[in-house]
Amino acid sequence: MIRFLLDGAVVELEVGATDSVLDLLRYRLRRTGTKEGCAEGDCGACTVLLGELSRPFASGEFETPVASPHFPASSEAKQGKVSWRAVNACILFAPMLDGKALRTVESLSQDGMLHPVQRALADNGGSQCGFCTPGFVMSLVGRSIGASGTVGTPVKDVIAGNLCRCTGYGPILAAGEATAIAPQDDSAVAEALQGLISYAGSGWFAPRSTDELADILLAHPEARIVAGATDVGLWVTKQHRTLGTIVFLGDIAELRDIAENADGLTLGAGVRYSDARQALARLHPDLGELVRRIGGLQVRNAGTIGGNIANGSPIGDMPPALIALGATLTLRRGAERRTMPLEDFFLSYGKQDRAPAEFVERLFIPRPTGLVRIVKLTKRFDSDISALCAAFALQIEDGMVTSARVAFGGMAAIPKRAPACEAALTGAPWSEATIEAAAAALPTDYAPLDDLRGSAGYRLTVAGNLLRRLWAEGAGEPTSVLAEGLVDG
Repeated sequence: MIRFLLDGAVVELEVGATDSVLDLLRYRLRRTGTKEGCAEGDCGACTVLLGELSRPFASGEFETPVASPHFPASSEAKQGKVSWRAVNACILFAPMLDGKALRTVESLSQDGMLHPVQRALADNGGSQCGFCTPGFVMSLVGRSIGASGTVGTPVKDVIAGNLCRCTGYGPILAAGEATAIAPQDDSAVAEALQGLISYAGSGWFAPRSTDELADILLAHPEARIVAGATDVGLWVTKQHRTLGTIVFLGDIAELRDIAENADGLTLGAGVRYSDARQALARLHPDLGELVRRIGGLQVRNAGTIGGNIANGSPIGDMPPALIALGATLTLRRGAERRTMPLEDFFLSYGKQDRAPAEFVERLFIPRPTGLVRIVKLTKRFDSDISALCAAFALQIEDGMVTSARVAFGGMAAIPKRAPACEAALTGAPWSEATIEAAAAALPTDYAPLDDLRGSAGYRLTVAGNLLRRLWAEGAGEPTSVLAEGLVDG
């Protein structure tokens, strides 16, 4: 049994643990404006807005925007504020609505009047077949009210998780630019959410603290842990798998804590990408840029840092960067905790150093120094899975490389460092010859596979070229395809 707000009214329903919000809307609530396109979180046709009460981080500041004692915030958020985020209904499990507020495209028109976003799309010719339009509308409505991940974000990035096959994006971008940004009064929603009592359903646990989570996992060590469901949701929609008992982490405030200080950044495992982006960008700009290209905004509004690590994907975007930066991982089982270098967590394909009933609790990223470069290569720029992700962290003193940490994703069955490459760099002069030696060592470190995202030869070639690019950037040579005189090939 779940209870949630739909346009201010309480809805109470019996749902299955892996029922999708999309099916709930279309077939039980008859809100058919929300469309099904890809059923995997890529096209955005099913975009809805999910709201919950904002809460302070450990620093005392609030979720929007990210803040910390080390970097004071400009937030004037007050307790009781509702934080809205655009999400993909197709891979959102229905129990994840429990205790929250929901808005769909049907929520927008009042007294027969179009919402300003709808009117702007109509005026700018931004809808033809109309199938994708409700999703674009909801993404742009999120921007118009300052929803998660949209503040200061260009329209093109807000709608990067929405796909249109017939209109072309020019009119849609124009409609977004034409819509004023005006925060809405959510006091009534906030009051209703404070009085909304949550329920737990059969096969679904939603603990409210890490202590409760630890106890549940000890009692159900076989349970599937779910945070944002941006990966696990596809197991249901695409593979039709039965997940068994599910433990949902999204309601545990402690796991969404962000804390910064002079030493570095600590992230709870449940911190969503959109909430972490500003803090990661302050740690190093390349980290912020990397997050910008992880899925679309809807995916970043649901997917978590800890989930990306715990699923052990060899093509996950964040682990190579975090490994190169020397991040450490804290795991918990019952009352016991252990901390390890992140690189030691990944053992082999599909296998991580995590015992039954153990869960990822938090991550610490040291504040980087020296030369740091993080690059993601994909077939398309936005919302694509990496063919290869590279991260370099070098210390250079008096023209000598005193230390080197180099890590790649997409080059092996796990994200891993390049020991031969690092050895060729460490203790050598910072020179083009040293870079060539390091690039030549990469085939010793990796034996990548051929797949749809790239051949083994391509991966080894571009890995070496990224090292050469590191040298060229330091020498002041143009390296971007956007630079004058270079052609995007």
